[in-house]
Amino acid sequence: MAPIPAPSDRPQPSVGPVGRPGVRDRLTVPVLAFGGILMAVMQTVVVPLLPALPRLTGASAGTVSWMVTATLLSGAVLTPVLGRAGDMYGKRRVLVTALGLMTLGSVLCALSSDIGVLITARALQGAAAAVVPLSISILRDELPPERTGSAVALMSSTVGIGAALGLPLAALVIQYVNWHAMFWVTSGLGALGLVLAWWAVRESPVRAPGRFDVLGALGLAAGLACLLLGVSQGGQWGWGSTRILGLFAGCALILTLWCLQQLRAGRPLVDLRLAFRPRVALPHLTALLVGFGFYANTLVTAQLVQAPKATGYGLGLSVVASGLCLLPGGVIMLLFSPVSARISAARGPRVTLALGAAVLAVGYAVRIADSHQLWMIIVGASVVATGTTLAYSALPTLILRAVPAGQTASANGVNVLMRTIGQAVCSAAVAAVLVHHSSVVTGAPVPTLHGYLLAFTMAGTVALAACATALAIPGDNASGGTRRARGRTKASHDEALEGA
Repeated sequence: MAPIPAPSDRPQPSVGPVGRPGVRDRLTVPVLAFGGILMAVMQTVVVPLLPALPRLTGASAGTVSWMVTATLLSGAVLTPVLGRAGDMYGKRRVLVTALGLMTLGSVLCALSSDIGVLITARALQGAAAAVVPLSISILRDELPPERTGSAVALMSSTVGIGAALGLPLAALVIQYVNWHAMFWVTSGLGALGLVLAWWAVRESPVRAPGRFDVLGALGLAAGLACLLLGVSQGGQWGWGSTRILGLFAGCALILTLWCLQQLRAGRPLVDLRLAFRPRVALPHLTALLVGFGFYANTLVTAQLVQAPKATGYGLGLSVVASGLCLLPGGVIMLLFSPVSARISAARGPRVTLALGAAVLAVGYAVRIADSHQLWMIIVGASVVATGTTLAYSALPTLILRAVPAGQTASANGVNVLMRTIGQAVCSAAVAAVLVHHSSVVTGAPVPTLHGYLLAFTMAGTVALAACATALAIPGDNASGGTRRARGRTKASHDEALEGA
């Protein structure tokens, strides 16, 4: 296991006149968490707007869907690239750059109704996906061990918190104000997050110097673009179409060549030898499965409660009301992140991860048992949110314990990438199930209740697979990792940096 720096080895925060940390140091965790919430909000605010965008932009529904696809693609490509850049050139510098690109994209969306500009702007916003892994790496470098666990748990949970806040926020603005106002609001929030990060976050001195692997970055970008484009457009273009099959074949070929190039590179973009070790590879696989399981809840809940009452199961709620159904889950994620940190400290993050995946499965069992009553729908969605919090909070801790200090941002970037791939696959799978199981109600095709229950069953099964994978992760040989990390010597820390 890569040693976690002892307190004496870490950068010491500035102190005020009475020996306490300065205001900027006390705000580091809240500011980074705010950035993570902003990232998730930016990804979700466009969802309630999608049905109206063809009318507002004059573009087809297929073209409008690229406002989601472009963000997904750019985020998947840029997350490991920016993570590696942060390890090499400075995590704070790259973090501020990512927040700046996110804010610029929001401003462009606020200024234009041209679909080409909107898609380009949404691609720029995808850079914000790197905010969470960069922030987690900064927290490891800057905070003392006794604060790292809870701070990392909070940071990882911001993905779900922001998603739960973004939907009702966007729905409220869209319903009562011009749709461009939504992007002006997110532009202001993005600018605030950018300024706060520039002011409150210190630049980490932990670096992994070397030449940036441009060829590796281009190869990874091409392979991921083929994979995610095929997954996201398969339902629309046809899974057996020449374009989709060509994309998947191209993905397999490109990523195979990329792996060979990475294994031969002196300073690779992704250290595959490290990534293939069970203590790193299994958390990455679990992240993919948890991402799949978590995302089904977000995709299905809003559609389910908005379904017409004529279906026999739908509640006919408005867009705003459906968004508010997910809000309790966001509050739970905020409250449960410190609980997750305590469980990890007492039992280890592997146990927390397995427990979170099991709770995810229980949440979907609740959804299957009763998806007619609003209060039961909210309870089921909240249980899923609880499991997501436990799992997402434990994943970064497992990665931090398994990789050298100089590779934390890039390794967590790969972990976030696996979550993104899981969400993309979930989106395609859920869409396929609901399209196949639909009926015509009031002149329009609407998913049947059986289709929704199948989607819940699929997500719950994947969550159980995530639980089994988490239990297969090798145990921490350094029992009580955090306590023993506090006693490590500076020589051990230097060896870890040299190994990076």
